[in-house]
Amino acid sequence: MEYFYLGLITKPFGYKGELTVFLDTDEPEKYTNLRAVFLLEGDEYIPYMIDSIELRGGNNAVVKFADVDGEEAKSLVKMEMYLPITELPPLTGNKFYYHEVIGFQVIDKIKGNIGICKDFIDISNQPIMQVDCDGKEILIPAVDDIFEEVDREKRILRVNAPEGLIDIYLEE
Repeated sequence: MEYFYLGLITKPFGYKGELTVFLDTDEPEKYTNLRAVFLLEGDEYIPYMIDSIELRGGNNAVVKFADVDGEEAKSLVKMEMYLPITELPPLTGNKFYYHEVIGFQVIDKIKGNIGICKDFIDISNQPIMQVDCDGKEILIPAVDDIFEEVDREKRILRVNAPEGLIDIYLEE
């Protein structure tokens, strides 16, 4: 099973085993009805049932895991939370998940067909899309302004790369 990163347990909340979590998502409200999450312990995803989730402003929430008391809750601080990819809310229009467009044809507004989306590199605050152009790698910033259209049916990702960017990779 494949998982996606949902967030991080940041600190205890109160004395009843509740925990403050940071939800790494644009829409934390979509995750207020979760019944379980997976915590990454070493290299294993361990399921934890959830009694309650309450949003606390921004991307913070207070979570109470079933059968986890105060002391055990403290041991979960700094653990990463995951969900199966099948639990991702569907996106429409020009919004997409990175894993969803891998293998899509990438068509630039100026240069036309530039290749196939191979992967995304998630570095600092600037994710980067890797495009394979006949064996040459083209790196394009993965920011909303660049993505013009996602055609899921035809498996096409239309982009408007910054002027001159693609040329840097294609020059001999």
